[in-house]
Amino acid sequence: MKETLLCLNFGHLLPYTMSDSNSTDFTNPSTFILLGIPGLEAAHVWISIPFCTMYIIAILGNFTILFIVKREPSLHVPMYYFLCMLAITDLVMSTTILPKMLSIFWFNSREINFSACLTQLYFSLSFPAMQSGILVAMAFDRYVAICDPLRHSTTLTNAVVAKIGLALVLRGTILILPYPFLARSWPYCRTNIIPHTYCEHIAVVKLACADIRVSSYYGLSVAFLVISLDVFFIAVSYTQILRAIFSLPTKDARLKTFGTCGSHLCVILSSYIPALFSFLTHRFGHNVALHLHVLMANVYLLLPPMLNPIIYGARTQQIRDKLLQPFTHKGT
Repeated sequence: MKETLLCLNFGHLLPYTMSDSNSTDFTNPSTFILLGIPGLEAAHVWISIPFCTMYIIAILGNFTILFIVKREPSLHVPMYYFLCMLAITDLVMSTTILPKMLSIFWFNSREINFSACLTQLYFSLSFPAMQSGILVAMAFDRYVAICDPLRHSTTLTNAVVAKIGLALVLRGTILILPYPFLARSWPYCRTNIIPHTYCEHIAVVKLACADIRVSSYYGLSVAFLVISLDVFFIAVSYTQILRAIFSLPTKDARLKTFGTCGSHLCVILSSYIPALFSFLTHRFGHNVALHLHVLMANVYLLLPPMLNPIIYGARTQQIRDKLLQPFTHKGT
């Protein structure tokens, strides 16, 4: 009934849909139709302005971080290697959804190939999982640097950093791999209209005319496993860090040491808070308007990539100095 209403409400999209007289036509749909932000179609062009601005800032900021770290030998240390990993995941996360979203807003290009849709679904889940793991690795780096500074260089060698990065990629890749395979195996005998700006997992699986409890249980398990464990390890690391900081003899020493963690703490908040709101609105916000669900799902993937380079550029002296270096030399 819900899907029928969707078709009636968006009658201008009916030429794109498949015939509902024969349910087998939908078993393997060749394309899906992305509606954008349902209920706000008239404002799509205006909504695209802040999203496009966020994307431009994310692209420029994260590429700047990568360029500075690559060019400056003094930044070839674990903290900045992890920051580069974070920048790469931010670039992929934002690029996964933004170009297609803007094509919907600007050119009314709503069709997306079924395989491309599943690829987008996979990337929109796997790279946030990798990002969460990178935040844990950065917390571990701060823990070793503050609590055991004499062993920092021998504990986090380049080889160890590379192995940690590989492990995080494998974790995000393997844990999320069942999602697109499950989605591909289901029949779609209702509609091919997705009321979203991208192929978000829940929006896609709701279209399947099959028992999707396996996907729901697996999704909850992965979310609990990844987020709970990552937040737990970050909390343990910062508990030990705070104990070490408060044991320092002077206030200036405590403030200076805690200042080295400030950027990382801000990035943690910018990453987990939008994700938490998006998760809660999906699971428990049954009375929340659909366009708010869609907006939150987009902010969750676009806000951290924009804020992370700004946070590290503003709060990290080494990066700030390199950014201002051309202007400083010109001034002198």
